[in-house]
Amino acid sequence: MYTQSITRTHRTAFIFVIDGSGSMAEKIRFRGRLMTKADAVASITNGMLFELIERARRSDGVRDYYDIAVLGYSGDDEVYSLLPGSREAISVTELAAGEPPLKTEIVEYRLPDGSNALREISTPAWVEPEAVGQTPMCEALRRVRDIAAKWCADPVHAESFPPIVFNITDGEALCAVAEQIKSLRTADGNVLLVNIHIAAGDTPRTVFFPSTEEADYPNRYAAVLYECSSLMPEVFDEAIREAKGPGATPPFRGMSYNASAEQLITMLNIGSISVKTE
Repeated sequence: MYTQSITRTHRTAFIFVIDGSGSMAEKIRFRGRLMTKADAVASITNGMLFELIERARRSDGVRDYYDIAVLGYSGDDEVYSLLPGSREAISVTELAAGEPPLKTEIVEYRLPDGSNALREISTPAWVEPEAVGQTPMCEALRRVRDIAAKWCADPVHAESFPPIVFNITDGEALCAVAEQIKSLRTADGNVLLVNIHIAAGDTPRTVFFPSTEEADYPNRYAAVLYECSSLMPEVFDEAIREAKGPGATPPFRGMSYNASAEQLITMLNIGSISVKTE
């Protein structure tokens, strides 16, 4: 299980679902700067989309290794695609062929003498920050379920590595829908649901890819998201141990709470680096 390499014959899918509700206007510290949760989430998502394109790039161009969906949710049961043309899902080659606007970001980096400095970089911005209205996560997860179900039901994907869903939020998930998403599968395994809880530092505790003994949260939303998240398959254990430290003990749950910027990026990257492409 979870051993199928990602190829043009056996493609996979990455589905991002992003909280754009009013609470995402709250400020957090990210990459050395104070910014809104919405700005941080947009930066992380855009970085991951760029990373997915680069991981599919070969000498003959970007190969068609996976499909990508990016959904936002906010307002009154509003769920919408954030991809060009508002399409629900596109191939990585289609994403790479587009011309997204460039956005200037200020990032912190370490100098040879150990001190930190800031510099400006230009990055593609497929996703813009949004923070308005309520948190219709239930409706968003239903849309994710339908997209993943359609993808898994396609005979072309029958033996492919299953889709990975990244739900990035500071709110509460509905486990009934989450369980329906996790029950979807290909011959290689079930859909993986990874919940990333964006916290504003109400507690110094940081948890990502928690094991069973770490499943104790002061925040009720984080506790719910833990229960709704997938158990990560063994193929990811080595990468998770490397990120957490040698003392980390599986099984790990696909969830983070109050994670640092570096840990969030690691979580988003593990789904694309732990499975080999050919």
